[in-house]
Amino acid sequence: MFANWTQWLILFWTVFLVVMLFIGGFFMFRKFLKRLPKEDGKSIIDWEEHYIKETKHLWPDKEKELLEELVKPVPELFRDVARQKIAAKIGELALEEKADAITESLIVKGYIQATPKRDHKFLRKTLEKKQIDITPYESLF
Repeated sequence: MFANWTQWLILFWTVFLVVMLFIGGFFMFRKFLKRLPKEDGKSIIDWEEHYIKETKHLWPDKEKELLEELVKPVPELFRDVARQKIAAKIGELALEEKADAITESLIVKGYIQATPKRDHKFLRKTLEKKQIDITPYESLF
């Protein structure tokens, strides 16, 4: 009986380790692909860092707090990555529009464009709670 129990434990542990290695490898490979340079010589992450650096001085405290509130539902392990991706998209929009400061409108537009559709439900709920009109952004959803 003891040998049977240990065999199952070893089998379970082996399967568990292989699955965890595959999951970790998947995320590492995704990060590697994002670091590969594109046709213009910069990677996706390089562009994100560029947009953040160029617009860092345009962020008022109120808008920083709104961004923090929007990334709260993201698990803490991935929150920094999500914050960087969203802030980079907002910075890109701000540079395209030649904005003097990051506004609530830019944050909403950037969040919609930077996140998958499944996150838009949370955005709608948050904007309603903060009493922000979402009708100007309906075309982006």
